[in-house]
Amino acid sequence: MKKLTWKPGNMLYPLPAVMVSCGTYEKSGDEDRCNIITVAWTGTVCSDPAMTYISIRPNRYSYPIIKKTGEFVINLTTQALCSVTDSCGVLSGADTSKFNRFGLTAQKAETICAPLIAESPVNLECKVTQILPLGSHDMFLAKITAVRVAEDLLDANGKFHLENADLIAYSHGTYMALGKELGKFGFSVRKERRSST
Repeated sequence: MKKLTWKPGNMLYPLPAVMVSCGTYEKSGDEDRCNIITVAWTGTVCSDPAMTYISIRPNRYSYPIIKKTGEFVINLTTQALCSVTDSCGVLSGADTSKFNRFGLTAQKAETICAPLIAESPVNLECKVTQILPLGSHDMFLAKITAVRVAEDLLDANGKFHLENADLIAYSHGTYMALGKELGKFGFSVRKERRSST
């Protein structure tokens, strides 16, 4: 193997590409008081209680909004939202109302004041529990207080089919469609057990 000169943090790919909405829509009903930032530094950190994080550079427009309100929504992104996802990461909320510019629908959340993005198939409402200064980015550690999923991803029995959402991932500067299913959790062990009987 060849040793690369890139920083180690630049090689842990792919990552989810999500749009994070923030602001105080519930109190104002005004999309102009809200913002959307695209991040890839996010993931699950605990299942009970359900917790997640986002890491943001302090100079980003959304940083002081989230720091002040202590709330945000992680909105999963799809192939249909790929261009908007990129634009929300490139353009600053200081210069444009992203909800209005990109025709996205701000929707009232259940447990927080920040809005959901209605076009997203899954929305995670989050309340910040801790801010960790790490270096280039600060991590907002948060508890997930509510989850909304698109009805068309639920079958007649109420089973959730996220695989039908056409989600995208981010890999070293490139947005990518997620590929075919290779197996379900535990499939390798089940295969071993079958072959040994």
